[in-house]
Amino acid sequence: MLQNIIDHSKRIVCFTGAGVSTASGIPDFRGGDGLFAEEPEDGLTPEMILSQSFFYLHPERFFDFYRSRMLYPAAEPNAAHRAIYALEAAGKLRGVVTQNIDGLHRRAGNRLVYEVHGSVWENYCMDCNAFYGLEKILGSEGIPRCERCGGVVKPWVVLYGEAPDKYTCMGACREISNCDTLIVAGTSLSVEPAASFLEYFHGKRLVVINREPTPADKRAELVIHGDVAQVLGGIHVESP
Repeated sequence: MLQNIIDHSKRIVCFTGAGVSTASGIPDFRGGDGLFAEEPEDGLTPEMILSQSFFYLHPERFFDFYRSRMLYPAAEPNAAHRAIYALEAAGKLRGVVTQNIDGLHRRAGNRLVYEVHGSVWENYCMDCNAFYGLEKILGSEGIPRCERCGGVVKPWVVLYGEAPDKYTCMGACREISNCDTLIVAGTSLSVEPAASFLEYFHGKRLVVINREPTPADKRAELVIHGDVAQVLGGIHVESP
């Protein structure tokens, strides 16, 4: 049935979460064995350490945690990423709206990507706005400093307590509102404000692919509880 929906769709948007990247070796941080299920260290939960306030108050500890627990530079796109890129290459995909910060959609070749929570591959100086790649964070110790002005280099990721970029959100909602098919893949739809983006969908077909049930299951035309990489990797996309 999924193949039939894709074959008869002209304007698809994929809304993705952590479940799309688990086959690439990046853990689902909110899963039962994920980072956010671990016991707090020194009374600090991951949400506390990855917050805007903690970043400003304890930047060195923030970066120690960020480097060791949030970065997976060797991860490669999996079958799900490749299938989503194939949809774009075939002219069927209007865009990817992702909650992931791993950058794997872009590495797979997708250009129409709305990274709602940012990307670990993009970093900037908080003083002069100089741009740095991921290697700047990986190649430094303690607090990474700008080579131009000495300012703190901050990852372009949305920390707890920070608002996502409004233009990214506006673009994501615009694409969702204009698509005829929305494929929700690998997300529990529990994180706001991204989860509320589905309210903008008024198209014909809603597909949900996730291991666990989601709040969108009841309104979806098709619900598949399974591995996202296996499901999307099994579709066939005709070349243009």
